[in-house]
Amino acid sequence: MIGRLQGTLAAKNPPQVLIDCHGVGYEVDVPMGTFYHLPGLGEPVTLLTHFVVREDAQLLYGFATAPERDAFRQLIKVTGVGPRMALGVLSGLGVQELAQAITAQETGRLVKVPGIGKKTAERLLLELKGKLGADLGSAHAHASTAQQADILQALLALGYSDKDAAAALKALPADVGVSDGIKLALRALAR
Repeated sequence: MIGRLQGTLAAKNPPQVLIDCHGVGYEVDVPMGTFYHLPGLGEPVTLLTHFVVREDAQLLYGFATAPERDAFRQLIKVTGVGPRMALGVLSGLGVQELAQAITAQETGRLVKVPGIGKKTAERLLLELKGKLGADLGSAHAHASTAQQADILQALLALGYSDKDAAAALKALPADVGVSDGIKLALRALAR
């Protein structure tokens, strides 16, 4: 119903902002990633929105980018995940990290978000697999084969960043085995 708001930022009180649109103030809940990128008070602002109507309230959620709103919409489709929890997930992880966690099926990243337990994390991974992150450019997108995915997972488990692990993975021959690939990648990262 309300797909976008464009107006002046009137107030900021995490996670809620107030946007003045020609004399009408809209209270909008935003994830922290969007909140940190908002302009100063009195500055013009544009947010993509998702409007939720419940029996006891009408709520507006705002997002700086379309992928962020799309991720929110996918999250609230999951059984047991409401708008507040979806906002919490996006605030705790961000779209890119959420997509990487889903692609790699990592429950560990999701349970770090307050309010997400192991069962909810597993349900998120199950229901969002293939729906979120497929079109996002992440380090996991470079893992085109099962061997490369295993090598990438090993490098991430050893504490290397997504960026470093992706760079090391690109330098490997396409047909390398898992154990040899890990050794070669570690040698490249040690330089």
